[in-house]
Amino acid sequence: MSNNYTIQDFYFQHHLKTRLRDLDAFRHVNNAVFLSYIEDARHALIRRWNLDYESKSIIAASIKIDYLKQVTHPADLIIGQRVVRIGNTSFDIEAIVFEKNEGVAVCKSLVTCVAFDFKSNKPVTVHSEIIEDYKKNNY
Repeated sequence: MSNNYTIQDFYFQHHLKTRLRDLDAFRHVNNAVFLSYIEDARHALIRRWNLDYESKSIIAASIKIDYLKQVTHPADLIIGQRVVRIGNTSFDIEAIVFEKNEGVAVCKSLVTCVAFDFKSNKPVTVHSEIIEDYKKNNY
């Protein structure tokens, strides 16, 4: 993952605003809060695939976050996301958090997800909806 991102690089964008409760003692958005922002955006991305959450579900296996710039409150944020890798039972979602007004990346993450069947309690082949979305949006 490079650091030269623009919001136009991402086919899926999730908008949110910082909240007063997101701040730490140094009066900037606490690093731990970025995980919540990325999780909110990831769930919005997953909803577009219309999975049933029982036999066609997803679990997060790994989350890596790099912090690039401090964010102060109030701020409007845009989280750009895209599927960047498809494996047999897993896939990666790259997410970059941008400050809307400056258009600058403030945080980047890579989430490895596993396609999962909760009925059988086992990983399964990556769902066709995700593969189709990946092929359509990675030209």
